[in-house]
Amino acid sequence: MSTHDEVLSPVDAQPTADSRPSDITTLGGLRAAGYRYRSLRDEIRTNLLAKLAAGEDPWPGLHGFEATVLPQVERALIAGHDIVLLGERGQGKSRLLRALTHLLDEWSPAIADTDLSEDPFLPITAAARTRAAADGDALPIVWRHRSERFVEKLATPDTSVADMIGDVDPMKVAEGRSLGDPETIHFGLVPRAHRGIVAINELPDLAERIQVALLTVMEERDVQIRGYVLRLPLDVLVVASANPEDYTNRGRIITPLKDRFGAEVRTHYPDDLAGEIAIIRQEAALAAEVPDHLLEIIARFTRGLRESPAIDQSSGVSARFAIAAAETVGAAARHRAAVRGVDGAADDAEAVARPVDLGTVVDVLRGKVEFEPGEEGRERDILDYGLRIATAETARERLAGVDLGPLVAAFDGDLTLLTGARVTAAEVLDDLPDLAESELYDTVAERLDATTAGQRAAAIELALEGLYLSRKLSKATGEGQSVYG
Repeated sequence: MSTHDEVLSPVDAQPTADSRPSDITTLGGLRAAGYRYRSLRDEIRTNLLAKLAAGEDPWPGLHGFEATVLPQVERALIAGHDIVLLGERGQGKSRLLRALTHLLDEWSPAIADTDLSEDPFLPITAAARTRAAADGDALPIVWRHRSERFVEKLATPDTSVADMIGDVDPMKVAEGRSLGDPETIHFGLVPRAHRGIVAINELPDLAERIQVALLTVMEERDVQIRGYVLRLPLDVLVVASANPEDYTNRGRIITPLKDRFGAEVRTHYPDDLAGEIAIIRQEAALAAEVPDHLLEIIARFTRGLRESPAIDQSSGVSARFAIAAAETVGAAARHRAAVRGVDGAADDAEAVARPVDLGTVVDVLRGKVEFEPGEEGRERDILDYGLRIATAETARERLAGVDLGPLVAAFDGDLTLLTGARVTAAEVLDDLPDLAESELYDTVAERLDATTAGQRAAAIELALEGLYLSRKLSKATGEGQSVYG
């Protein structure tokens, strides 16, 4: 799973400054250069096999699918199958579909000024064939970047046959052309994706009549528009995503279309904690530094919610929840640096997130999770509990073997330590109990790779929170502040 990272999308596949197509501009030049026609599926298969043989990762930026989803997708592409990805929200389905763009040739030739960007060696419309016969080797060509050969459509109930397949263009009829003239047709998204990839998100949301029209194109390569039947050998790879509950014979998908897809691949959330953290680190746009142990807490929190009986698991807990949580925690740290007027408030080194900022996640993101019926009114308690469990597990894992006894002993009943959303790192460090000759603070900082003041405050706060959650310290909270004692 990715969904952000190197981010894989058609936008990222745009040509770079040092990338340019060939100087060839005619069919004759293309023929002299030794160009040979390949079908789209042959092109994808060849490029994929070349990457695998060279030990190159065909899917950079995708995490958690290496041993499960990606091998299935690779086999489907080698077989030349249309693919549908089944999974809950936030599992990286759209990201994976967009990553297919990188398996296309970077540049490919097409006949100039055609609606369907036809291959110069294999024109498929009557108009293009007429031009090719008339111009011969002088037929002008253009070069298309692979980013232009990927089209994506979010299926919605109001999507029409005209959107997907095409319709009669009244302007062309008004120009005097006969209704029976194929030139009166304005092609829709699928035919215009000829020699490319069509990605349809949430496929079952298409109305049945649209599914039937799509089936005809996929199965027979017929474009049927208002009684006209055009036999066009469209060369498209259709890939789609769907929720498993909808993609059944009892759901909103017609059985013939379901049967047309050669491969049905189930996606999933990351199987391990490392994959979850990698996605957060790759995708989140952080306004301030968020230490690794806080990202781990967020990842554990997210995974815990996916296992909670209080959460509606059919809806899922999206990877976007964890990404948004990390961004919120980073924003809280940046907000504190600005409000408190820390020296050099714009200095990233001063804006470092701490465990106290984790509470903002529950405040802001509770609407991104759907709860089971009967849990009304307990939503915040459920999230707070899950966050405490994740924090305790992270503190126990990260600080295993560190003797925190001297820190517990330093709180003698009168001593307290204040932290909060507007308490700076310097204030936290200044108020720490004096542990005399103990090197405990340095040990904690070293264990959590903390070197700056902000990082050290975040590390020691994790130790304090771990002691509180293990009932070795008390904590009173209120008005955005916490007092350990």
